[in-house]
Amino acid sequence: MSTTAERHELATTVRAALTRHGDRTVLRRAIDGDTGYDEHLWRVLCEQVGVAALAVPEEFGGIGAGLAEALIVVAELGRTLHAPPMLGSAVLGVQALLLSGDADACARLLPEVAEGARTLAVCWAGARGWDDFGVRAENGKLSGTAHYVLDGGAADTLIVVTATGLYEIDAAATGVTRTAVATMDVTRRLWEIGFDAAPARALVGDAAAPAARLRDIAWAALAAEQVGAADECLRATVEYTGSRVQFGRPIGGFQALKHRMADMYVLVESARSVADSAISALDAGDEFAGAEIAAARIHCTESFRSVAGEMIQLHGGIAITWEHDAHLFFKRAHADAELFGVPARPLARPA
Repeated sequence: MSTTAERHELATTVRAALTRHGDRTVLRRAIDGDTGYDEHLWRVLCEQVGVAALAVPEEFGGIGAGLAEALIVVAELGRTLHAPPMLGSAVLGVQALLLSGDADACARLLPEVAEGARTLAVCWAGARGWDDFGVRAENGKLSGTAHYVLDGGAADTLIVVTATGLYEIDAAATGVTRTAVATMDVTRRLWEIGFDAAPARALVGDAAAPAARLRDIAWAALAAEQVGAADECLRATVEYTGSRVQFGRPIGGFQALKHRMADMYVLVESARSVADSAISALDAGDEFAGAEIAAARIHCTESFRSVAGEMIQLHGGIAITWEHDAHLFFKRAHADAELFGVPARPLARPA
């Protein structure tokens, strides 16, 4: 799947499935559920669209479309704030296994992941974030705590990133504990996974390269999600200001508000441009992909936060009520700003 038309058709198909099966009632039910996502919606996306198989190579039972196609799904999910195991499992989990180069593990695990029958969770961050490893390995056993784990509660298999390598372990294995943590963004559930001398299987390969590559993939995926969410914030704001009447006319007709929405549009489109460029560079293996991804991580984060803030302002009081989704986008924007860490900002060079 390489043409623009095919990718547009994929986005349209995913959006239609989310519209039909993932309305705000489903989202609110998912927020209150045990896993943090709607399992029926995830089955629909896997069985009818094949989203979990997009980035899985054909030799391992997938579609073999590629990472860029999987991130199209991530962007569409960003519009709805649904958080099924797409980012944590079908993107990061799959990429971690592929980066390990362990053909046996890929052959055993990826076919079920592609079907949506198995969920992966990547355990990585320490208490201070993704610059540290939360888990250490010694003599084939894992000890420590991985923080901020996506899909940790629903995972069947854990892929653990340590300073000395990658490890695979059953989520129900002896010595493994899972604890849901309180988060500002109630639409995305995060977990702490504890390991107490838990026996694990080492995946072949060097730890440094997968960790660095995974960070790039995570930032690119977040940029895609942020663009999708920011675009929805803009759409909802334009729609609301066109229907909200004040002083006998829709407030969207006031010049000051037109200017603010025009600024929102510029932010969304510039974020889309830089995210698309970064994802293309990452997918193509461009030697300068790291710089583009860092730029996308910074710009898309700032754009989404600004657009979500303007959404709150232009909706007025209704935006901070539970009955409206504006505050959920605002919280997602600020939570995404910290997820997977942030690139260091280099000092501007003197002219």
